Amino acid sequence: MQPQIVLVNPQIPPNTGNIARTCAATGTELHLVGPLGFEITDRYLKRAGLDYWPFVKLRYHADWPAFAEFHRSIGGRLIGFSSGGSTSYHHIAYAPTDWLLFGSETEGLPTSVLEICDLIARIPMNCAGVRSLNLSSSTAIGLFEARRQLGLLG
Repeated sequence: MQPQIVLVNPQIPPNTGNIARTCAATGTELHLVGPLGFEITDRYLKRAGLDYWPFVKLRYHADWPAFAEFHRSIGGRLIGFSSGGSTSYHHIAYAPTDWLLFGSETEGLPTSVLEICDLIARIPMNCAGVRSLNLSSSTAIGLFEARRQLGLLG
């Protein structure tokens, strides 16, 4: 078992495609929580994932309640990533059963989701003028730190 990636309401197909490629490369399950800002068959999504889609362990959940029900059946901590998080992502002791949650590119994670997270992580930035990183970059940073801590780096 290893941490799983959850994208809540992603809006930009190339970001999701890049994240899917990262998930394929690491054998990480990817959960897409709707509504999405694109169709899963979107050509930009496919182009960004290139020929890696057959290797992506993908689960689609129509909305947050559907995902929440699925999560309850499995368990594990919900770790939300937000620029307003209270704990730096590298100060978290990750577990194989963690779910790493990332929100849409324009809105981030909804307040209702952040309120039920066990932890809210942030990725520190040195320049106060930069609000956040690209969604695919943030996801890779969080996932690879969790994998590093768990000894899952090839």
